[in-house]
Amino acid sequence: MMLNMTFSSSRFKVWLGALWCLVAAPALASPPGCPPPEPEPTAQRMAQAQAQARDRGFLWRITKFDRVSYLYGTLHVGKLEWVFPGPQVMAALQSSEVLALELDLQDPKVMAELTQAMARQTDAEPLPPSLMRRLRAQVRAACLPDATQQQLLDQLSPQMALTTLVVLSARHEGLKADYAADLMLSRLGHQAGKQVISLEDPASQIALLSAESPQAQREGLAQGLQSLEDRSAQRGMRRVARMWADSRFDELQRYAEWCECMDTAEQRSAMKKMLDDRNIPMAQRIDRLHESGKTVFAAVGSLHLVGPVGLPALLARRGYEVDRINVSPGQR
Repeated sequence: MMLNMTFSSSRFKVWLGALWCLVAAPALASPPGCPPPEPEPTAQRMAQAQAQARDRGFLWRITKFDRVSYLYGTLHVGKLEWVFPGPQVMAALQSSEVLALELDLQDPKVMAELTQAMARQTDAEPLPPSLMRRLRAQVRAACLPDATQQQLLDQLSPQMALTTLVVLSARHEGLKADYAADLMLSRLGHQAGKQVISLEDPASQIALLSAESPQAQREGLAQGLQSLEDRSAQRGMRRVARMWADSRFDELQRYAEWCECMDTAEQRSAMKKMLDDRNIPMAQRIDRLHESGKTVFAAVGSLHLVGPVGLPALLARRGYEVDRINVSPGQR
């Protein structure tokens, strides 16, 4: 996923891959309260962004058997001026044979599986009318074309529709999913002819949003809608994005203190499922690739790299020498 982001009062995580087809939809230009539409970047703007690229995010060097691989913490939304990797991150990517992402969105098979996994289940229990009214109100407020609004409601589960709306709310902060670090890294990896792999599969990611009882899902949906209504989700995204852009790792490590997402046993259990339980198989996959003789650049949501069950700690326990690289601070 996706920094992993939990709304201030919700337990949902943002997965870029699961939302890509919808969050890239254009915003309407005229309604009041909508973010100003951003024109398609010209070749000149893209060239300028590439020429001025600075290192952002969080980078580790991991060494074993005298071979060097890398871990890189990403953000699943971004800005045009952030989209190209800076010199240290680019050098690490270029020196690696394999690019490992949570999901490779350039892989047609992955995209087909995402579409299937996101689909609304026809036998799903309908939402209570009060929740459906609130969900429809947020869909109308999302500044999407009418056809896209209907697609979101008709084709996605309520949980995926809500998660999509949260990502869309980042546009008010100038943050867009089509400028995500993960997506650009995938494009660069394929263009360079590298082996690009997915560390996870779409079904297992989407399953995390639906592996609850109907009652728990309704409660989570209500909390997530509240975070849109009071704009706490938008504020949280703003803070996380600025932290990532400036590579403020100390603040990232204190995420549990300020995210308002680990205050209850239920929230802590959700975060364990979203982070710790996924980190273990991802570390195993990275380790197998490295031990096979390949050098790896593994780019995942930044929170996967924090704490005693973060990827750096897990790989250190597997015999890697792990060093965090102090990248140059970015400009907001």
